[in-house]
Amino acid sequence: MDDASREPERRPVMSPDGPVALRFSVLGPVRAWRGNEALPSGSPQQRGLLAALLLREGRTATAAELIDALWGDEPPSQGLAAIRTYASRLRKVLDPGVLVSESGGYAIRGLPDGALDLSTVQDLAERAERARADGEPGHASDLLRRALALWDGEPLSGVPGPYAEAQRIRLEEWRLQLIEFRLHMELEQGHHAEAVSELTSLTAVHPLREQLRELLMLALYRSGRQAEALAVYADTRRLLADELGVDPRPALAELQHRILQADPALAEHSAPEPGSAVAPVRPAQLPATVPDFTGRLPYVEELGEVLASANGQVMAVSALSGIAGVGKTTLAVHVAHRARSEFPDGQLYVDLQGLRTTRTEPETVLGSFLRALGTPDAAIPDTLEDRAALYRSVLDGRRVLVLLDNARDAAQVRPLLPGTEGCAALITARGHLGDLAGARLVDVDVLSAEEALELFTRIVGHERVAGERAAALDVVAACGFLPLAIRIAASRLAVRRTWTVSVLAAKLADERRRLDELQAGDLAVKAAFELVYGQLESAQARAFRLLGLADGPDISLPAAASMLGLPQEDTEELLESLVDTSLVESAAPGRYRYHDLLRLYARACAERDEQLPGERAAALSRLLDFYLATAAGVYALERPGDRLIEHLEPTAGDGLVFTDRAEALDWLFGEARALLSAAHQAVDTGELRKAADLLLATRDLAESGSEFKRYESAVTALRGAAAAAGDERTEGRTRTALAHLHSLAGRFREADHEAREAVRLGGSTGDSWTMGDALNSRGVIALYQNRHEDGEAHLSRAVEYFRALGDRPGEAAVLCNLSRMHLATGRTASAIALARQGIEIYDAMGSSVRGANGRYALALALTRSGELDRASDCLHEALDVFREGRQKLWEGMSLFRLAEVDLAARRPAQAAANAETALIALGGIGGEWRRANVLTVLGHALSELGQTGRAVASWNEALDVYERLHAPEAEAVRTLLLDGHRDRTYSVA
Repeated sequence: MDDASREPERRPVMSPDGPVALRFSVLGPVRAWRGNEALPSGSPQQRGLLAALLLREGRTATAAELIDALWGDEPPSQGLAAIRTYASRLRKVLDPGVLVSESGGYAIRGLPDGALDLSTVQDLAERAERARADGEPGHASDLLRRALALWDGEPLSGVPGPYAEAQRIRLEEWRLQLIEFRLHMELEQGHHAEAVSELTSLTAVHPLREQLRELLMLALYRSGRQAEALAVYADTRRLLADELGVDPRPALAELQHRILQADPALAEHSAPEPGSAVAPVRPAQLPATVPDFTGRLPYVEELGEVLASANGQVMAVSALSGIAGVGKTTLAVHVAHRARSEFPDGQLYVDLQGLRTTRTEPETVLGSFLRALGTPDAAIPDTLEDRAALYRSVLDGRRVLVLLDNARDAAQVRPLLPGTEGCAALITARGHLGDLAGARLVDVDVLSAEEALELFTRIVGHERVAGERAAALDVVAACGFLPLAIRIAASRLAVRRTWTVSVLAAKLADERRRLDELQAGDLAVKAAFELVYGQLESAQARAFRLLGLADGPDISLPAAASMLGLPQEDTEELLESLVDTSLVESAAPGRYRYHDLLRLYARACAERDEQLPGERAAALSRLLDFYLATAAGVYALERPGDRLIEHLEPTAGDGLVFTDRAEALDWLFGEARALLSAAHQAVDTGELRKAADLLLATRDLAESGSEFKRYESAVTALRGAAAAAGDERTEGRTRTALAHLHSLAGRFREADHEAREAVRLGGSTGDSWTMGDALNSRGVIALYQNRHEDGEAHLSRAVEYFRALGDRPGEAAVLCNLSRMHLATGRTASAIALARQGIEIYDAMGSSVRGANGRYALALALTRSGELDRASDCLHEALDVFREGRQKLWEGMSLFRLAEVDLAARRPAQAAANAETALIALGGIGGEWRRANVLTVLGHALSELGQTGRAVASWNEALDVYERLHAPEAEAVRTLLLDGHRDRTYSVA
């Protein structure tokens, strides 16, 4: 838009008295004058462009907006060129610098006051409002006559386009409102008889406009024509019923009632006498702040800064959102009281009741606010638009803080915003008011543990909490650190002197009764949640109820979609709407979670409201199916050819499908807690077989170390449930998993017991996979316990089962374990051969992770045979694979074996470094026995480096472990400590 740069420089037209001012009109035909000289305004479209710019009052209109204004949905192909042409022609007519190009659009700037008839009307209307407020209806009436006289027929006459049509409707409505305003002022002056004629004519032209009919009724009544006034009401009622099927508005019905009662107040106009206007009122409506307000310092400082910025600047708006009971109102009131000195002209407050069926309407609030600001009732207009305009006018030049509590949405709030500099608004809402332009959005979180404890202590008393700090922390944790819940719990305790904090903690420990316990007087957590839940649509409510059934800490979008039985797009829309209402939190992109108390409430709603029989169980079953199907796919990707997948329970639904190994592992470890929670929850739902199979398919979680305890907890619970249910197949599978866990932790006696029972159960149920896996475990355990003959027998049977199943990876695993058994019994050459056979199978199947296990076994045999370089290569190759696969146990064990190789190769410094790194990798997994083995090797490396003190410390620590475990390795370490013997002893794990 550089057409201005191509035009010759022009100067304003001058008269002997200076520049001649431009004038414009839009309240009729769109016209322009320079002084008294009419200027050519061009074609209808060119006049449309001029009108669109004039009505924006100096704001820039983009080219796209102008094209839409002139042509709507059917713009010409050369629309942009046409806009540029019209702009260029207007520039030639107007003064230089009036029509400017900027930011890809146009604007009209630099017009003097009164240059546009519309602006003149706005000014006159505002002055009339002030005159009415000052008790001068005559002056107000005169100003309004002047304003209405500026209308010259239909606004924007002859201007095409959707924008002009919309503006014509708006301006005509405004003209009628001004007429009503003027007539109201006429009646206030007692000009009743004069007004009847005009009102009769107006009601004929606008028969459905109730404000005009109300004024006509009042004028007739005050003129002594009561019967006609009542007839106007009857006609209006009949007309509205026939045309719209509605009754007259309450104000009209009330006027009829007052006329029937001959209310004396109707006979007098209510305008105050001139000079009797009261001074502006300074409202102070803030509720009292709570004396035990606690914490929230970051929020208090942030909001305080925002409110302070309102002084001398544009209006500051802060919108606080958060779950029910999080303390939004308490925080807002506290901040508002702190900021009172910044707003010397007063503070307004209203509870908007946004979550109730009878929410407070903006018109009602504006009426209340205007009265609080000193506006007489008679001066308060009827419509929302008029009240909002008067409200902003009254606040102009004042510094007032407005606290809007419990807003439903941005639409309810917008008319209540001051809109002028120096004022500010604080808003609280359950949902996020993201569509409130210009607002600072603040998401209020629950209290920190220390803040929660401080609030609890302030209410209960320091002396009762001091001796039971742990119980008090249990209480606030059971309350989910939610301020409302803490306040209720503390209040209950405060009035029950015989209770201890521990008694209260015990009551809240029962999740089934917790929400019922969290009520005191008229305060109840459940009631606060119910207000929000009651506003949900049926699909939202169903999603809230069912997703709350899942035990995991959070839930992914795909898992949620499976649980609800909906497409992901629909599920995401539902979940995001629940986030907007603060019933669900967005934990991360694509992940959602519940506050603990909201989860309990969702489950209570599911129990109460879910109408379809079995729908709760079906939702949890769909979730378990999704997790099992996806985990099975990840397992198959990690272990190509492994036949376990064929022996898992079938699922009714599909899971996610991965082709990239890294993405598959990201899913597995990212969903670890959710997966294990779902498996554990199946103890209650009864889907034991699928849950047990899910644990078998996610064994990597146990070997990684990060979820060892949760995995163990889930599998132990399932084993007990399966035994109680008499489900021997599931019990056998859970015992194989437990045997593996105990072995990983170095608890070999317990591991052998579980494996032995698994063999028995697998045999009685004909579960060949369980038989092969359990026998393999028994063989490995026997190796660790130096029961070589038993171990070899178990492994020989295991390899037969896997071969019968056609499970080549299972066969390879047993061959590698047989390699270690041969190595332990001095058959090094056959140990090397067996390990290579296993590796050959793994490599043929494309199983890199299990191939790394084979290379680990081969490295042990190569170390024994003295082929240290080749052993080191095998271990480094395996180490890379274990790290990529996040196998912390095998990463640590590979480092341990590298330390042994380094010792044998006379590299003590490298051996010490690898041993130290192994201890880090094995933190939390592998058990104390393996840790003692690493410490023993570390002691050897340190001794060879001359660091005898550290070596002795390492050996002493290892000895303590061996003695606690009654391990045979204890004797060798005692010898090291007694005589300083430094011969290297290799422990084969």
